[in-house]
Amino acid sequence: MNRFDGAAPAKIRYLDADFQIIVQGSYVLCAVTGQRIPIDELKYWSVARQEAYVDADASYTAELQNMPS
Repeated sequence: MNRFDGAAPAKIRYLDADFQIIVQGSYVLCAVTGQRIPIDELKYWSVARQEAYVDADASYTAELQNMPS
């Protein structure tokens, strides 16, 4: 059985070096890949864009996509 079966996404406010859970859930979605990230494995996010990333590569990709041309 998948550990996300019956689980709901959390609503999170991303802060500098921390985050605050607004609505309880077991995961958030990566803004770049769409992958589910378990709350206890969440390590990468953007405070400015208020979005989570599954890993450093996804975070870097988001930064490149949001650079002014």
